[in-house]
Amino acid sequence: MLKRRYLLLATAIALLSGCASNSPLGQNENQIPQAVAAAAPWSDADYSGVLRTYVNADGLVNYAALQANPQTLRNVVASLAALPPSTYAAWSDTEKISFLINAYNILTLNAIIEQQPLKGSIKDIWGVWNFKKHTLMGQSVTLDTIEHEILRKEFQEPRIHAALVCAAISCPTLRQEPYTGDSLNQQLDDQVRKWLSSAHGLKIDRAQNQVSISSIFDWFGEDWQAQYAAEETFAGSPKERAALNFISNYVSSEDKEYLVQGNYKLDYLTYDWSLNRQ
Repeated sequence: MLKRRYLLLATAIALLSGCASNSPLGQNENQIPQAVAAAAPWSDADYSGVLRTYVNADGLVNYAALQANPQTLRNVVASLAALPPSTYAAWSDTEKISFLINAYNILTLNAIIEQQPLKGSIKDIWGVWNFKKHTLMGQSVTLDTIEHEILRKEFQEPRIHAALVCAAISCPTLRQEPYTGDSLNQQLDDQVRKWLSSAHGLKIDRAQNQVSISSIFDWFGEDWQAQYAAEETFAGSPKERAALNFISNYVSSEDKEYLVQGNYKLDYLTYDWSLNRQ
């Protein structure tokens, strides 16, 4: 039998548990909502259509139009809920990571358009990350469960922070395509470059001898330390040096040289939580 990898609400979600005849956490088919049980199998085709229709080239979302025409997104949400855990368990790590990033971003879009009227910021939705429940593979989860208890704990992939979109201006931007297992590495590298080249990812001011980086590197800096620890180069604390070491792989050779020498002031960019809307 597959090992139970996550404990719902305690430490994680039981994504890999259960036998073919039983739903996770003891649920049976009669306990699964009818709309979920009848949902089409998970496919990123409908989600791809949502992204192409409602997300522009700058990664901003036409939430008003999406809210007025929500059915396709609702179908996608239902397909996330109906995916069998055994299907997920058989996937490669890149397929799992892609699915979970897509799920996080899909459920975030859905949380935004559920608000009448639309909020000016995702932070205006009470409990949106840690209390609002969604169904994923038959499990009741929160956005924090997906991000912190599964993606960050189960996979050593700090580039997810360039792909998880919290619906704010200072977040990395949404792509106009879903993440896929076959293309994940290239997509994540592209996301990191776009993020760091924006006003919300990285700012190097040589005149002021100042480097400013996204607050995401402050909140989740330890995620880079295992792979990018730097003891004697870059500036700041151990987690900051690791973040800067990571960043140095996505900038010009001149900027990399400047970052490596470490003789500059380091701070974090102010985070704009305004809704990433068109």
